[in-house]
Amino acid sequence: MLMSDQDKSSKELQSQLTEDFFYFFLRLRKERIRKVVQRLRAQYPEESQEQLSRRLISSQSTLSFLGGSLLHLPMLVPGIGQAWKLLGFVGGTSVLTRMHLYLILEIALLFGKDIDAQARVPEMTAVVAAVGVGSAAPFLVRVLELNPLYAIPAAALSSATVTQLIGESAIRLYRKAAEATQGIAAIEPKTI
Repeated sequence: MLMSDQDKSSKELQSQLTEDFFYFFLRLRKERIRKVVQRLRAQYPEESQEQLSRRLISSQSTLSFLGGSLLHLPMLVPGIGQAWKLLGFVGGTSVLTRMHLYLILEIALLFGKDIDAQARVPEMTAVVAAVGVGSAAPFLVRVLELNPLYAIPAAALSSATVTQLIGESAIRLYRKAAEATQGIAAIEPKTI
């Protein structure tokens, strides 16, 4: 018999080092994640896990679009714009990364996953990588020698797209795990 995340959580929690890294470096606050999910469930009690997840994705896509464009806005200021851009890139990318980590953990919680389980660490690592790849889109504008102003919409669109991809991937992942758990429970032999 396979154990659910709830059963495993007491044995395979994230290490203190992992917790501290996400807390101090990315300012990840799991209590806020729990409150957001609780509020969402209370606001829309008739909606499914997927519908609630898509509400989160929609909301964060808008924020990602705005954040991605603001991240590259300093390029419009000649001279000092490059220095601001470098400072903004580091800060802005960490904000976008944190926002996407919240999204995947909120969706995990909606699907009944333990957000403290070690199983979330590879998922969070994949989110960090996806945000890194998504933030590279504006640099393609420079490589292709296009007008630098195109970096702003490129950044906005790539950020929003990454949000959509991360969110939809999370829904598929957690839905598949939930279906597998339900399928196993349905075929387990009954004890007499």
